Amino acid sequence: MFLRRYIFFAGTMAMLWSGLPLFGAESRTSIFSPQSGPARSIAAVSHFTLAITGLIFAVVGGLLLYVIIRFRQRANDDGSEPPQIFGSTQIELSWTIIPVLIVTVLFLTTARVVFDIQDAIKPKSALDVTVIGHQFWWEIRYPGFQVTTANELHVPISTASAPAPTFLKLTSADVVHSFWVPELAGKTDLIPNRINELWISPEVQGLFKGQCAQFCGAEHALMLLRVYADTPEEFAEWIKRQQSPALAPASDAAVQGRKLFETQACINCHAVNGTVANGRFGPDLTHLMSRETLAAGAAPNTPENLARWIDDPDTFKSGSLMPSMHLTKTQTDQITAYLVTLK
Repeated sequence: MFLRRYIFFAGTMAMLWSGLPLFGAESRTSIFSPQSGPARSIAAVSHFTLAITGLIFAVVGGLLLYVIIRFRQRANDDGSEPPQIFGSTQIELSWTIIPVLIVTVLFLTTARVVFDIQDAIKPKSALDVTVIGHQFWWEIRYPGFQVTTANELHVPISTASAPAPTFLKLTSADVVHSFWVPELAGKTDLIPNRINELWISPEVQGLFKGQCAQFCGAEHALMLLRVYADTPEEFAEWIKRQQSPALAPASDAAVQGRKLFETQACINCHAVNGTVANGRFGPDLTHLMSRETLAAGAAPNTPENLARWIDDPDTFKSGSLMPSMHLTKTQTDQITAYLVTLK
């Protein structure tokens, strides 16, 4: 039993160290695989702190093991009390001065990294993005391009020869949330009526997964976040597509679906550029099908899942603030046919 527990513990710690997902989780949320300037600085401090605390553990554990073995009860022990020694100036100074020095070094190292990240100079080539936390999704705005999307953040990669960091302004529309993409940066809270700032500089192309790291309500665990680091050319093309208005539906089902969408309460919460829909409580749906997931990562964005989401949001996200409209199957299929055209 002890051996199995030890193997399980050792395997779990190895997964945490390597950044592998635990228990089949999809999201790689490990600070030990940094792919951005801020994350690299944080990982360096983490490694330094882990080395120091590991050394302390080894010294204390070694001394404890030595004492246990050296002064264990022996067969010829007569039970008499050993000589008692009271006070040792050298030992007392050691266990006072050494911890103070260790704490001071860790404090100064951490403070330097904090100030380096927070006081980073913003270059002219930086991208400005505003992120607003909602229960339970992310609103993402690109003010320089007049683009609004949800849950999936696209940014250009940044290199030493062509630096293009992304500077984020973070706030909340309701409760406290926390923006956390471990491979790109540390956690930063999104607080109502306050703007916090964070910057990232992805160095490689790819998808980086994150999540809300502050309990914000019933569906906090399904408030996921996806950051796509694109090449400059891919990012420019993505922006161009997002700036275009929604396509006019062609099929009869899609045309009927648009009419239903615009006459139901959908437009009170959602916006679709080029239509009367101008809601602000829910995600902008102008280019809904350009996103890979629904409901902030709760399900893949497929027509089948979209229909199920419209019919009953609790199917994927029990506790979400999107209500069921109690539509008929025909109405659900028609609205789905329309939304599928929003690419």
